[in-house]
Amino acid sequence: MYCMQHRFIPLYGIDQGTMMQQQIATPEIDPIPDEISSSEAKLVYLYLEAAGGATVDDLSGTLALKKISILSVLNSLRTSSLVEKSGDNFVPA
Repeated sequence: MYCMQHRFIPLYGIDQGTMMQQQIATPEIDPIPDEISSSEAKLVYLYLEAAGGATVDDLSGTLALKKISILSVLNSLRTSSLVEKSGDNFVPA
């Protein structure tokens, strides 16, 4: 199972002439599993990891891939137990 961790990135801003440091949490993505070989599958998997899940329409619109390609990739990732379907969303396993 892959889980997201957070790391903190400092942001700097000017506040009344003084330098003020703020920290925001950004998700840290786990490495892409070695069994994913195609570039499209890596892209889809990475997006799902970063977003925490997505629908086929979300993936198609964001990644500019045809739905038929995304469905094929998702089927392959599900067969490898790397992605699960949760309602209309696909999420990393």
